[in-house]
Amino acid sequence: MKTGMLYAAGAFLSWGLFPLYFHAIKDVPASEILAHRMAWSLVFLMLVLLVRRQWKWLPQVMRQPKVVASFVASAFLLSANWFVYIWAVNNGHVVDASLGYFINPLVNVLLGMLVLKEKLRRGQWLAIAVAATGVAWLTWQAGQVPYIALVLALSFGAYGLLRKTAALAALEGLSFETLILFPLAVAYLGWLVFHGQSVFVNAESDTTRWLLAAAGPTTAIPLLLFAAGARRIPMSVLGMLQYMSPSLQMLLGVWVFHEAFSSNRLVGFLFIWGALAIYMLEGWLSSRKMSNA
Repeated sequence: MKTGMLYAAGAFLSWGLFPLYFHAIKDVPASEILAHRMAWSLVFLMLVLLVRRQWKWLPQVMRQPKVVASFVASAFLLSANWFVYIWAVNNGHVVDASLGYFINPLVNVLLGMLVLKEKLRRGQWLAIAVAATGVAWLTWQAGQVPYIALVLALSFGAYGLLRKTAALAALEGLSFETLILFPLAVAYLGWLVFHGQSVFVNAESDTTRWLLAAAGPTTAIPLLLFAAGARRIPMSVLGMLQYMSPSLQMLLGVWVFHEAFSSNRLVGFLFIWGALAIYMLEGWLSSRKMSNA
């Protein structure tokens, strides 16, 4: 239990500190960062698979067109989520990005109802209604829909839905997704080099090159820690720990990157946090009733 909590906390801490990493390479276009993230992630994951000698699954998967198609879809959802997040951080929207991951658990509940036909309890309906009120408030105050937060929440929610029913475990699944994205990433990086627009090649400092290459382990290690932690601790504990990431991201956005956080914006966040509190309390009460039954 303690080991699992350490693994999971390490993963969420890493994700919470991601803005610092992306801010360090803010002069690199988001599209190039994304391509490097795809390419170097595969290199790192292939090394892990090589060390662990976990290759038997790949030929079997390649003979199953439906499984391949589902991972093509999840790979592109993951890349869309990555791109929007990188763009948001590097364009002064860290707080908006954190909002997306506060909303994400409630999006998961909603997708479970709409797609998996899961029945929602009254407390879950109330949590979704309160969260929707918060989003509506933020939309009214800003004069526009908080599209960054919603795109991140919906894309990662849909990605999680596909991975929930996936035929591969975390390491193999992520490896296969990056394998699918790798040719596109390499082709784009090659196009940048050919046209003299590659920051990786043209950068004056080796630090930028090392940071871009670090996108592989930076991406994969938290996911592996998360997978290891998820196997060892209850989902309720995992759900509580997951709010470390958006909380850290929001604090970095306000205190480190000095993004605006007005009282009107705080009201919207309070609605979202209230919805999460209702959601967690309802889940805890429901699990207690089931254990006492």
